Amino acid sequence: MASSMFLAQRRWFLSLPRNLSNARFFSALPSEHPVSVSGPQNNVGPESNKFEKASSAPSSLKEPELAKFSAIADTWWDSEGPFKPLHKMNPTRLAFLRSTLCRHFRKDPLSARPFEGLRFIDVGCGGGILSEPLARMGATVTGIDAIEKNIKIACLHANLDPTTSTIEYCCTTAEKLVEEQRKFDAVIALEVIEHVADAAEFCKSLSALTAHEGATVVSTINRSMRSYATAIVAAEYLLQWLPKGTHQWSSFLTPEELTMILKRAGVDVKEMAGFVYNPLTGRWSLSDDISVNFIAYGTKEK
Repeated sequence: MASSMFLAQRRWFLSLPRNLSNARFFSALPSEHPVSVSGPQNNVGPESNKFEKASSAPSSLKEPELAKFSAIADTWWDSEGPFKPLHKMNPTRLAFLRSTLCRHFRKDPLSARPFEGLRFIDVGCGGGILSEPLARMGATVTGIDAIEKNIKIACLHANLDPTTSTIEYCCTTAEKLVEEQRKFDAVIALEVIEHVADAAEFCKSLSALTAHEGATVVSTINRSMRSYATAIVAAEYLLQWLPKGTHQWSSFLTPEELTMILKRAGVDVKEMAGFVYNPLTGRWSLSDDISVNFIAYGTKEK
């Protein structure tokens, strides 16, 4: 099953130019420069549940994106609210993470807590809907987000369960943690990169946070006509699964572009899969179809 699932991706990788790092990168990303998040950065500790003042750091996040997600921050744990698609997709995202990271770190995927002893960071953690299950699988989790309201909600929800109350939530940016020389065994940024102003700089930060022989996982939406029809027209306007304006098609990355930009940042993509939604069952599944939603797992190059 696993070998056939990613056969198409392996064929696609073999077709890429071998001097990938020297290949020309064609991007349709916005040209905005990275912005700084004004005001104090706040830190939430797993024990004190208090915010501490931290210095501001440059961020690749766009200011309009911060305002957009701050406005709906209170709905993170409403499975029928604006984040319903992420709640629906979460089991499939976790299945990919369990499979690839257990293989990478030589862990038993059938174990209840396969990530015991490993340090993970959830970049752009939002309300913690990914951080919490990772903590339940044994990982020592740090969740970061540039939106203070997200961190407050994530911390409050995590404290309802002793297993997740150990999560370290911080209102900060990946760039700030790079300055602090933090390192993690696995750096995970799911459905984030399409909301940053500079994807290349963002991936450099992800790479810098990844420890030697660590793993980096990024998911996003392909910049294809099919993604425009499904992720924007259908999801935002027809089905109204997401607030209008959640995504900008020009900010999406193709699988080739993401692979190249990660390569230049020092991350070698090893595996890629698509997320496909079945409207009849209402469920997502892993697929070799990467024309819309896709996820990439890579390793830190020596």
